[in-house]
Amino acid sequence: MLTPLLRRLGRSDYLATWQAMQAFTAARDASTPDELWLTEHPPVYTLGLNRKDARPPSRQDIPLLEVDRGGKITYHGPGQVVIYLLIDLQRRGLTVRQLVSCMEQAVIALLSQYGISAQARSDAPGVYVQDSKIASLGLRVKQQRCYHGLALNVAMDLAPFAAIDPCGYRGLQVTQLSQLGVQQPVDQVAEQLLSLLTAQFEQYADQKAIST
Repeated sequence: MLTPLLRRLGRSDYLATWQAMQAFTAARDASTPDELWLTEHPPVYTLGLNRKDARPPSRQDIPLLEVDRGGKITYHGPGQVVIYLLIDLQRRGLTVRQLVSCMEQAVIALLSQYGISAQARSDAPGVYVQDSKIASLGLRVKQQRCYHGLALNVAMDLAPFAAIDPCGYRGLQVTQLSQLGVQQPVDQVAEQLLSLLTAQFEQYADQKAIST
């Protein structure tokens, strides 16, 4: 199974990137390579499809976009690593739950390299250090092809999270690598996470080959 192509977008406008993901997914066919897009966004709130009863932000200085990923509301901003996964699930033999696990395990492995113990939660997708969320996940699947992805807090202004119920959970605390004593450049952390995420895909492909 081919390793996904990597695209490093730098800092990108959320709306333009989202529209590009939609266009890529609509145009792809059975031969289109999977891709991972690495980026970082200017400040923006995004509200997913599970938006019923979601509390709007209590501040109006940051734009709010209603988008087509799963989940409720979250925040993106500078100092956060965002990786979008444009993956043909059927071709890779992956379920959505398995893809979510790949993302979670890549983040957990990254944090472990820095001596940080983290875990996933079955009731609330994402990665947590104790009770604080450090990484958020959200996907959209159309005809077994997905887009959107994950966001890892590295060294950002966390104040905008206080204006929302992160991922729909009132009072949920968020954290980031810099608060946990990791002082690494955001781009270095991004490359480490890309490598670990790619390794997760390769490991799953190897396991599938052995089982068949």
